[in-house]
Amino acid sequence: MKACMIAYTFYSADNRVRRYAEALVQRGHTVDAIVLAREEQPPVGLLRGVRILRVQKRVINETGPLSYLLKLAGFFFRSAWVVTREHLRTPYDVIHVHSVPDFEVFATAIPRLLGAKVILDIHDLVPEFYASKFGVSMKSPVIRFLVLLERLSIAYSDHVIISNDLWRERLIERSVRAEKCTTILNYPDTTIFSGGQSAERKGPGFVLCYPGTLNWHQGLDLAIEAVNLLRDRIPLIKLLIVGDGPERERLRDLIHRLDLEESVSLTGFMPSEEVARIMSSVDLGVVPKRASAFGNEAFSTKILEFMAMGIAVVVPRTKIDQLYFSNELVEFFEPDNAKDLAAKILSLWENATRRDQLRVAGAQFAAKNSWDSKKHIYLELVDR
Repeated sequence: MKACMIAYTFYSADNRVRRYAEALVQRGHTVDAIVLAREEQPPVGLLRGVRILRVQKRVINETGPLSYLLKLAGFFFRSAWVVTREHLRTPYDVIHVHSVPDFEVFATAIPRLLGAKVILDIHDLVPEFYASKFGVSMKSPVIRFLVLLERLSIAYSDHVIISNDLWRERLIERSVRAEKCTTILNYPDTTIFSGGQSAERKGPGFVLCYPGTLNWHQGLDLAIEAVNLLRDRIPLIKLLIVGDGPERERLRDLIHRLDLEESVSLTGFMPSEEVARIMSSVDLGVVPKRASAFGNEAFSTKILEFMAMGIAVVVPRTKIDQLYFSNELVEFFEPDNAKDLAAKILSLWENATRRDQLRVAGAQFAAKNSWDSKKHIYLELVDR
């Protein structure tokens, strides 16, 4: 079988896309990935058996909806050309398109007419994501248009994958039949995120870590403010922010304004393997996302990855996180509350026994909810 992933993403850092592609390669299938490029990356690459076709460079510096849309449109046309060219050379059996955006699925029009099956994988609900990213009301005309695009994209696809059960229910209410939609969470890839700490890290200070995209709804400013509150209470506290995104400069300014350059670092973009190496050397994972309409329901793969690495994690008490986790697995804090986040971090610093309990319980939970134990759901779907 020959398959193709199409995703407006940087392949080496997108664990969800990589999991699917590498699972198919391990089965002996041929897999291409049509994705974005960073400035220094060549147009064609190979990673773990997946041929990577980088069709558009991207700097994450969008200042508004128009600049964001123009980049999406550019990728749409480039990816449509490349997937059609490659299909005419050697036909694809399955094309797996990853949203955001939903309309990217229409880039497969010619291959689909020629017999390829198309899966639409909705990582984030686009209407909710757009409203959160640009501060638009969910009742606005643009959101209604995005819901219409969602329905058309789903109707066009042969099957839909959605990234959590709350959003599956939402999609069934407004856009898709239940039998056409499968939930697959962002399970940790244990070939990358595993074999972490078997005991507490030994070394000076107390090291926190957030790995992921730097978006407003991720609440990194709250984590920075929490470190500021704790700088005189926890000796040598340090926060490692691993990733890139549109909030980078605003966060850099906040770090400078609070004089936290010695306590907070912005490492920038890193491949997943390097992220895992950094995570293995920290004391506590921090997922500070806001409980906005989007953040309240967006499942964070970072939580399960920390668990798989044997690291305790502090998590906001959002609707989605309470659905999947309990107080025995994570340390909850009140969303949008830097003071409560600081209090929970301080409590865990003082209580090594509690940290150890969370590490052990989390590792056991992640072992049962890893990509290795769940990938059969995807492979059976592809077979069908």
